[in-house]
Amino acid sequence: MKKVKVLRVIIIICLILLAGLGIAAGVYLKQQWDRTNYFENTAINGYDVSEMEPEEVLALLAADYSAPKVTLTEKGEEAMSASLAELGYEVDQETLLRELQDALGRQKTSVAVLVESLMNGNSFQVAVPFSFEEEKFISAVNSEALKEERIVSVDAQMRYDEENKNYYMEPEIYGTEFENADLQQIVKEQVDTLVANAYPQPDLTINIPESIYIKPQVTQDDVELNNLCNLYNQYDKAKITYLFGKEKVVVDWDTIQNWLIIEDGDASLDEESIYNYVINLAAKYDTRYYDRKFHTSLGTDIVIPSSENDYGYTIYQDGEFSQLLSDIKGNAQVEREPVYFSTDGNYGNPVYYKRNGTDDLAGTYVEVNLTRQHLWFYKDGELIVESDLVSGSVAKKSETKTGVFPLAYKESPSILRGADAADGYETEVKYWMPFYDGQGLHDADWRSAFGGNIYQTNGSHGCVNLPPEAARKIYENIEAGVAIILYK
Repeated sequence: MKKVKVLRVIIIICLILLAGLGIAAGVYLKQQWDRTNYFENTAINGYDVSEMEPEEVLALLAADYSAPKVTLTEKGEEAMSASLAELGYEVDQETLLRELQDALGRQKTSVAVLVESLMNGNSFQVAVPFSFEEEKFISAVNSEALKEERIVSVDAQMRYDEENKNYYMEPEIYGTEFENADLQQIVKEQVDTLVANAYPQPDLTINIPESIYIKPQVTQDDVELNNLCNLYNQYDKAKITYLFGKEKVVVDWDTIQNWLIIEDGDASLDEESIYNYVINLAAKYDTRYYDRKFHTSLGTDIVIPSSENDYGYTIYQDGEFSQLLSDIKGNAQVEREPVYFSTDGNYGNPVYYKRNGTDDLAGTYVEVNLTRQHLWFYKDGELIVESDLVSGSVAKKSETKTGVFPLAYKESPSILRGADAADGYETEVKYWMPFYDGQGLHDADWRSAFGGNIYQTNGSHGCVNLPPEAARKIYENIEAGVAIILYK
């Protein structure tokens, strides 16, 4: 009986101890169940987070995952460096905190899990999400953000070498300009990969590939451009300088290139345009058969109608067109006068003497005022002779022709003969200077008076009679082709 009693006491004591242990264990488990930090031996994404609060782990992960710097390099040199935040990438802390709190909860989903967590610890893997601000990224990643200014690519071009007088190919330039969208795509793809990694990453270096540079559209090997260069060189040296006295008109490549027709790699000259150029040249510089304005020695201005203007320059348009075309095709460099009608078919005399631009008198001419019966002879702007005269008879209807004519030639001595039998005559003169249809300037030593109204009733057969001394001086200073201007 005594042994039984002792056994009962032992059993009671054990039961009391077990009850105490159960109560203690329950209290302990209840404490662990209610804790807000991670158990011992807990790891998240490889970090030891034992006894850490989720907020503490949040700060740790956010700092480490946001730490990498992104550096752009270009041709081996740093072009730009920025943090993830500066590129618009920020850890989504709200979402990450929920993930961390969820991991804490998974340590005690049941008593068995709780006991297992306490005994063996836990290892969790959580995603570290990032938010992305596109406008911030675009503002940070572009050509202006790089250290080096962009170099624009330049197409190969034809250039003209003034020294060597020919066209050549100037090579293209490969620049560093690019479309911002191309660089942004490259950077974003690599940064997206970095932030999507399960574990924190080191700094990221991205090389800017030359493949994104905007290349020239035309290179020096361009067939069409080389053909054009060769075609231009067939005509680009031509320089035709027209001489109008001191005035010059130049036809060079600036003009000729507008006359070039290029089709299927071949070049031809627009002959119609060239001929039109000659027509316009003639319209500007021709002086014969146009109304002629003339400032007289008496200070008045008169107009000699085109029908009476038989003096001056007339460009032979067909001849000049042929010559100009030949000069261009031959790449000629010449200074010359245009191709003129140089002789008058009726008299064989030159129709021009000299000129200065559109001024075809250039200060040398004989002026005859038939009303005043007076003459002036100017040479190079200087008055050489001034004299009274007797012109063709009004009464006999043999008046001197009005108009402007070139001096056909001069002869000394000469015999003047009447044109018809009824009024035939033969007179020897010392100085003969014809200008129109048998009419001319000459000495008249048989006359004792000149000027006044003599021509009305006792005029000549149409010639301009001059005192011998005046005729001599004119003769000695005049040349064939000088303008004789006669007006009333």
